[in-house]
Amino acid sequence: MHTKSLLPLLMIIVLLCILPAACTAVAAPVGEASEPARLILATTTSTQDSGLLEYLLPDFEKAYNAKIEVIAVGSGQALQTGKDGNADVLLVHSPAAEKTFMEEGHGVRREDVMYNDFVIAGPESDPAKINGLTSAVEAFKAIASAQALFVSRGDDSGTHVKEKSIWKAAGIEPSGGWYFQAGDSMGAVLAMSDEKSAYTLSDRATYLALAKKGLALKVMVEGDPVLFNPYGVIAVNPAKSAKINNGLANRFIDWIISVPVQEKIAHFGNEKFGQSLFVPDSGPWKAANP
Repeated sequence: MHTKSLLPLLMIIVLLCILPAACTAVAAPVGEASEPARLILATTTSTQDSGLLEYLLPDFEKAYNAKIEVIAVGSGQALQTGKDGNADVLLVHSPAAEKTFMEEGHGVRREDVMYNDFVIAGPESDPAKINGLTSAVEAFKAIASAQALFVSRGDDSGTHVKEKSIWKAAGIEPSGGWYFQAGDSMGAVLAMSDEKSAYTLSDRATYLALAKKGLALKVMVEGDPVLFNPYGVIAVNPAKSAKINNGLANRFIDWIISVPVQEKIAHFGNEKFGQSLFVPDSGPWKAANP
């Protein structure tokens, strides 16, 4: 048989050998999806107790193939976690402490995210007669004068820092049996205050979330400008630890200040509470809503 007559047969044999492998290669999956990148978020108990994190974070995890590990503590502890290099990004509400954190080089980027306000809550019996007052300072003076039971966060959280600033403005150093420092989360302090028929200072979001679950405490004082409660997001300085994921931290910041996510924040709580629990306040949001 001539070589030329063998060529078609040889080509068929070669193709039969190659095609199954080629087809298999084409049909084979590219491979399993990569493991989710881990992002450590140190944040306040108010963002967790209010339900905001559960509402927002799954969207980021899905969009960026990430797994967010949340450390929910007071703002002071969250900032310390950042200083220690044990978090990638912070979401906190303690403006003066945040400013110091940035000035000392612990953070490399800070952005405004949202705000709500603090309220002074107390038992319906209102032993200090503060219901309806428009001044937080005057309310604290009345509580101290009546020696009505007051439960403090006592944990260097943003709420505790705000509380201390109000006592200072009132010229009072609270102490004695009527003043109890819990050293616990906002949700726990509200529950404790409810049980003891005591007053406390709370962010509105956590108060409303617990009121929906049966909390009997009433809002006694609200609307005072000193009760303004802004939240900021901070990328921790990656020089603190080789484990810090600065790239993903910045993507998280870009995401949470973006207009679509700010829009979600604007609607959080409307259906359940009849009002939004947080007001969007990022730069992109304000630019889009002058």
